Amino acid sequence: DGEVHINELKNGNTEMFWNPTSEVRRQRLKRHIVLFEEQMNFESERLWQHVTSAINKGDQHKATQEKFVLEEEQRNAARERRESGTEWKPRLFRHDAGTNEWRYKYEDLRPWDPLNDIAQFEKDGILQTMERHLSTRMSNHKATCINNQITRHKRSGKDCRRRKTSDQPSNHSQNTESSCSTPESVQELSDDDGKYMGFESLCAQCGKEMNHLKEIHSAVLSLQKAQQDIHR
Repeated sequence: DGEVHINELKNGNTEMFWNPTSEVRRQRLKRHIVLFEEQMNFESERLWQHVTSAINKGDQHKATQEKFVLEEEQRNAARERRESGTEWKPRLFRHDAGTNEWRYKYEDLRPWDPLNDIAQFEKDGILQTMERHLSTRMSNHKATCINNQITRHKRSGKDCRRRKTSDQPSNHSQNTESSCSTPESVQELSDDDGKYMGFESLCAQCGKEMNHLKEIHSAVLSLQKAQQDIHR
């Protein structure tokens, strides 16, 4: 946050190494942190608060003491678990027997997809990615709704044809045109075709999901504008 200089002890020269100008500050990413009072006991900011406070005050001796206290508490806790045979079960990490290393359970190593990925965030220690496309759950649910409506529409059409035919003389039954009809090809229907073919509106859950998509789309436009501003 402040200027950093390189001081040459031999000749006394001073050189500017880092200067956080107002332009640099404007380009900074916004920092998002969990409120201190909402953090659990073993989250870094809360766990190391006394060490951090001592460092900020320039008291290196106090910082070293606080660090020793923390590490000793962790050693004692591990010793007690070992003696009692209690297995330590991490909530967010798993042990990789192949590399003998601890790995984050929810790590996402796939490349960032700028056309689909909107934002990445952490909630309760779990890393999540907000995506632009419909989730599989919503797609399946929406397809089920439309298929059910198509089935009802076809069944209704068959009933109409039966009633119409039964009212006509037998020699005219083949030439009688029914007033009801069914879709010619169910497979050609898209997700939005229902509203154009007279089907009843989608269920409340689909409507809610569509509203959520509109909100995400607005957020995407806002992010795109911010990216353009950054590039400029």
